[in-house]
Amino acid sequence: MASLFILYVRDQARARRFYEAALGLPPRLHVPGMTEFDLPGGGVLGLMPESGIRQLLGAALPDPAQASGVPRAELYLRVPNPADCHARVLDAGARELSPLQPRDWGHTAAYGLDPDGHVLAFASASP
Repeated sequence: MASLFILYVRDQARARRFYEAALGLPPRLHVPGMTEFDLPGGGVLGLMPESGIRQLLGAALPDPAQASGVPRAELYLRVPNPADCHARVLDAGARELSPLQPRDWGHTAAYGLDPDGHVLAFASASP
């Protein structure tokens, strides 16, 4: 069983291009309404257009598009080479939030912001 984590995105095609470059991986699925990437450790990242989740939520709940650009999720990936991954995400167009550095919780991590405002972190255990 794999865990699926879904980010709501304004533009699915743009998000697919960003995450394909940022992760250095092709999507395992790309169809109207959902793009999926296999993540390290067996998880799956899904990208769903805000319009798709809006249909599911209906009119009773706030429109997720009202929060576009506001950080509303973090994808924290433990990888063997966080510096290389962070450089790749910046090259893909992320905004740097914090460079790679040791953190109080025992990881060395770097943080960026994707085009939809989601936080993307790459980390490894500190030596």
